[in-house]
Amino acid sequence: MSEQPRRPRKPGKPYRRPQKDPVRLLAFEALRAVDERDAYANLVLPPLLRKAREKDGPEKFDARDAALATELVYGTLRRQGTYDAVIADCVDRPLREVDPPVLDVLSLGVHQLLGTRIPTHAAVSASVELARVVLGDGRAKFVNAVLRKVARDDLDGWLARVAPPYDEDPEDHLAVVHSHPRWVVSALWDSLGGGRAGIEELLAADNERPEVTLVARPGRATRGELLGEEAAVAGRWSPYAVRLSEGGEPGAVEAVREGRAGVQDEGSQLVALALADAPLDGPDRRWLDGCAGPGGKAALLGALAAERGAFLLASEKQPHRAGLVAKALAGNPGPYQVIAADGTRPPWRPGSFDRVLVDVPCTGLGALRRRPEARWRRRPEDLDGFAPLQRGLLREALEAVRVGGVVAYATCSPHLAETRAVVADVLKRRPGAELLDARPLLPGVPALGEGPDVQLWPHVHGTDAMYLALVRRTS
Repeated sequence: MSEQPRRPRKPGKPYRRPQKDPVRLLAFEALRAVDERDAYANLVLPPLLRKAREKDGPEKFDARDAALATELVYGTLRRQGTYDAVIADCVDRPLREVDPPVLDVLSLGVHQLLGTRIPTHAAVSASVELARVVLGDGRAKFVNAVLRKVARDDLDGWLARVAPPYDEDPEDHLAVVHSHPRWVVSALWDSLGGGRAGIEELLAADNERPEVTLVARPGRATRGELLGEEAAVAGRWSPYAVRLSEGGEPGAVEAVREGRAGVQDEGSQLVALALADAPLDGPDRRWLDGCAGPGGKAALLGALAAERGAFLLASEKQPHRAGLVAKALAGNPGPYQVIAADGTRPPWRPGSFDRVLVDVPCTGLGALRRRPEARWRRRPEDLDGFAPLQRGLLREALEAVRVGGVVAYATCSPHLAETRAVVADVLKRRPGAELLDARPLLPGVPALGEGPDVQLWPHVHGTDAMYLALVRRTS
């Protein structure tokens, strides 16, 4: 049998294997985990970076690689809404018909073009190479065509093109320009009380990378010790807070590794300090953290309680989160106990505690700087799911505290349905409780409003948008 003649090769460039870029591959892997598994970037990224640093050879990461990968992941997630609007203007089909992995590569490319100083040719070529590696040559051509369209203008030019005019639709304009879902823009605007300047500043602050803030746990570490670390400066409001400037690594701090200090937003520290300093009528021996996971506030409360000879009970419903609380409290100098229990069906007797904290589960709209993907996962209907739980936890907290004792209701959300509406509804139905003015318990902190409750803001205080109401049981 005679051999068939070989088909002559078509003229043109010889085939070239795609070049793997470890930084962009890692960023793509993190985005896929966020999309496919509903993972959070702040949990997915650190182990990926750690693994990349441990590799030998050309794929081993240095500090600059890690910084670029982090910027690509967080920048892409923060600006996802804006970038989706730009990409939608450059493709001939609805975005829902674009395969999610293709959309992730496109979004990474658009962020490099519109959100970084990476040169245009480098941003396009690197994104196309990434597409060739993870998607194949065919879809890489699609990526190349879209990104070349995007590269024809800068971010301001694109925003003028894809965002509706403010005068015609202010909420949709802000949603596109500042990359937040429209319903979130509306809710935050209501919480602020109106005015364009404030909402623009808040939405812009949500898109800034937050500083890493440490807490020196009293009796175990001092702020002076932490200030001896490279790139460390004193916190603004909490006497235990230290901020690490860009590039500061908490894991490199000895006190953090030993559990004598921790990573904790300054707003979270202020909530714990306000409860600890609230005036009581009567003894001050037993404290409760009724929603203690993952343990940051419990560790600070435990240290403060130890200084006064008080006992802390830290309760968390989910056993695995209770384990995190136990780890955070390990080595606390005073008496404490960690249990797995449901705060809405508590195992403790009524009136058992002098101070009680309930930092209730919520939508997390106050921490969008740290968890940018949360803004795209939450829906308005989620509020209906949290409402009964939040009210139940506050009701039981008021039962758990003795007459004359104080409850702190806290949540990392400024949404009125999760803050003032919850407190007002519970107090309306439960006589024998009164609101305390929380503002004097945050000394030196400006712009705390008319009270008696407190709402912190990223654009005003540089903290997460923590809410705090202090309630004293009177009968």
